[in-house]
Amino acid sequence: MFDKILIANRGEIALRVIRACREMGIQSVAVHSTADADAMHVRMADESVCIGPAPSSGSYLNFPAIISACEISGAQAIHPGYGFLSENARFVQVVEDHGLTFIGPSAEHIRIMGDKITAKETAARLGIPVVPGSEGGVPDLESALKVGEEIGYPVIIKATAGGGGRGMKVARNAKEMERAFLTARSEGKAAFGNDEVYIEKYLGTPRHIEVQVFGDGKGNAVHLGERDCSLQRRHQKVFEEAPGPVITAEERARIGKICADAVAAINYIGAGTVEFLYENGEFYFIEMNTRLQVEHPVTEAIYRQDLVREQIRVAAGLPMSFTQDDLTIDGHAIEVRINAEKLPHFAPCPGTITHYHAPGGLGVRMDSALYDGYKIPPYYDSLIGKLIVHGRDRPEALARLARALGELIVDGIDTTVPLFHALLQEPAVQSGDYNIHWLEKWLETNLG
Repeated sequence: MFDKILIANRGEIALRVIRACREMGIQSVAVHSTADADAMHVRMADESVCIGPAPSSGSYLNFPAIISACEISGAQAIHPGYGFLSENARFVQVVEDHGLTFIGPSAEHIRIMGDKITAKETAARLGIPVVPGSEGGVPDLESALKVGEEIGYPVIIKATAGGGGRGMKVARNAKEMERAFLTARSEGKAAFGNDEVYIEKYLGTPRHIEVQVFGDGKGNAVHLGERDCSLQRRHQKVFEEAPGPVITAEERARIGKICADAVAAINYIGAGTVEFLYENGEFYFIEMNTRLQVEHPVTEAIYRQDLVREQIRVAAGLPMSFTQDDLTIDGHAIEVRINAEKLPHFAPCPGTITHYHAPGGLGVRMDSALYDGYKIPPYYDSLIGKLIVHGRDRPEALARLARALGELIVDGIDTTVPLFHALLQEPAVQSGDYNIHWLEKWLETNLG
């Protein structure tokens, strides 16, 4: 087992890893930018190293600075959290070249799944159902029009290196294809330095279902059910729950086994998430995230497992501490992402926290790095906390979420908490009867 782990991240996810390390008797090293000198993860870690200026390009994305921090502190392994360098294959290779352990998948697996075309081809080869679409990248408009005619409109054009909703455009007919195709290419080039795109059938009313998988890198893997992440704004998740309200036990077992068998076949190591669009009882692969997800706590709640602890164990060469037979669902869990944003336009709202009180009580977990007097810097993602609740069933979890939101106090800035108060009053949310387009339409009507 490792003696010391460096966490190459910030905020609540850095705290999450620090806590797991502490429970395992492992020393933790926090890295931070100059803007995060007073951050909670810096205060909570056993030691800390400043790695650069406020912009993430000079600090949290700075390979040499992070490797140097390992050498200074004597850390043997790096946990990337999510975001930043968590899915950067080049960084993984640099880590390994310096004799350090990356707590996550191999560079090869990150590279394969990081390119959406290669990921789709790999998924299909491994027996995972995929969305009908182009065979690889689409080089020009003429080819795009041909694909649209073959698979039928509407279609969605996606940047192969895309993410977070960027480089994604819908064409409902051939007339719309030219603009959508050129826009997706230009957005992909601007955001990711790669203008290659591919085309898929656009599903009208799908849900976003993702399957949590975990492998030991030695041909063994399990699944920990699914999460429903259909409530999204601009392709960004805001409300996640497990198990999915419309997924049957038979469907869960079927798609879970397909995903677990697939990652076992490639000797995948650590946590991963296979994401699908789900419509009319069918699952269609869209991508695989080769890292810990923001919403991993809902899976931890219903399966009573610590995924970060397990990541560390298998990275150290230990076997998984559970088998598929050990994994049974206990109740229902929901997570809401609380951002420092001002409604109705979701404008970032950095500032000073004048008062903070986290909710508590049975079945309530608050993952946050906030404290009284903390100054939220303007340089990073606006996520400031995740409120997770667990109940015996979905109605109890919803009631517990409403209660916990009422206890939460974040003064000094605007947050998205009012959004969740409003959503919990909606019959569609109460019943679980929604799809990936529902929230956007609701926002247009209620906050537009």
